[in-house]
Amino acid sequence: MTAPLVTRVSRADAAAVGDAVHWLRAGGLVAFPTETVYGLGADATNAHAVARLYDAKGRPAFNPLISHVTGVAAAQKLARFDGNAAKLAEAFWPGPLTLVLPKADGCPVAELATSGLDSIAVRVPHHDVAQKILAAFGRPVVAPSANRSGHVSPTTAGHVLADLRGRIELIVDGGASPVGVESTVVACLGPPMLLRPGGLPREDIERVLGFALASAPPQAASDDAPLAPGMLTSHYAPRTLLRLDANAVTAGEALLAFGPSRIEGAENAKATLNLSQSGDLIEAAANLFSHLRTLDGAGAPMIAVMPIPHDGLGEAINDRLKRAAAPR
Repeated sequence: MTAPLVTRVSRADAAAVGDAVHWLRAGGLVAFPTETVYGLGADATNAHAVARLYDAKGRPAFNPLISHVTGVAAAQKLARFDGNAAKLAEAFWPGPLTLVLPKADGCPVAELATSGLDSIAVRVPHHDVAQKILAAFGRPVVAPSANRSGHVSPTTAGHVLADLRGRIELIVDGGASPVGVESTVVACLGPPMLLRPGGLPREDIERVLGFALASAPPQAASDDAPLAPGMLTSHYAPRTLLRLDANAVTAGEALLAFGPSRIEGAENAKATLNLSQSGDLIEAAANLFSHLRTLDGAGAPMIAVMPIPHDGLGEAINDRLKRAAAPR
C-alpha cells in the first residue's frame, strides 16, 4: 500500500528553492508564489509530472497549461514571436501577462501540457521566489493556480495547504501574492486577441500595441474545451476516426490499448500502442496525446480504443477521447 503523501511548507529561502528544484526534477509537484496567485508547478517537459498535476487539481478536462520561464530568451525556445508578441513581451515581461503563441520547432513542452495543440501559453512571472526557482531548475514549469479545480484561487501558502495537503510534495511560502488575480491572457496567433482579463489591464496592452485588442468570439463561451487558458474552442483532433470502447479489432485498424488484457483481433492491428500496460491512469494521461498523434500517422482507416475506466483521470481521458471521436 502506498504511504500517504506528506506536504511540507517551507519559508522561501535558498534551502526551499533547492528543495523545490529537487522535487521538480523528480517529477514532483511544488506550489510557489507568483505576483498573481500561487502556482502549482510541475516540470513542463515531463508528461507524467503534468498528468500528476491534473490529478492533484482534480481538473475535469485536459485544459492547456501556462509554461513559466525566466525571460524572453527562454520563451523563444518554446514559441515563435511575431512583431506584436515581441512588443508585448518587451513592455510587460516579467509581469502578469500570458502570451499564446505558435509552438517553436522542437518545443520541449509535453503535449499533455498544451492539449496536443500547435500553440503554447507562456509567461515570465515577476516574483523573486518564482524567478529563483525557474532559474535554478533551468526548464519551463507549468503552474496553474495551486487549488482544487473549481475552488477559489490561492494567494497565500495557507490557502494552498487547505486545498492540496497530501496531494503535493512542497509549498514554498513567499507571503501573500500582491496582484491577487490570474494573469491576463492574449493570443498572438493572428491579430492579438484578449482571451482572459486579468492582472494587466486591457488599456495598458492596447496602449503599447497602438490598436484595440480583438475579443474571443462569443460562440466560444458554449464550449468547454479551451484552445488556451481563458479561450474556449476545440482541442487537437486526429484525422483518423476513433471507435471508442472497442472489444475487438477489425483487420487494418490501429489499436489504442489500455491495461494488460488483450482483445479479439489485436494481433491483426495495423499498429498498436498501450496507454498503460499496468492500467495506471496517470501513465495513460501522460501518453494520451503522443499516442494519438503516432497512431494518427499509421495510415489506418480507424483507431479502435479499448474501454478506459471513468474514475480519477479516467474521466478526463474519456472526455478527451469523446471529443476526438465526435463527427467533424
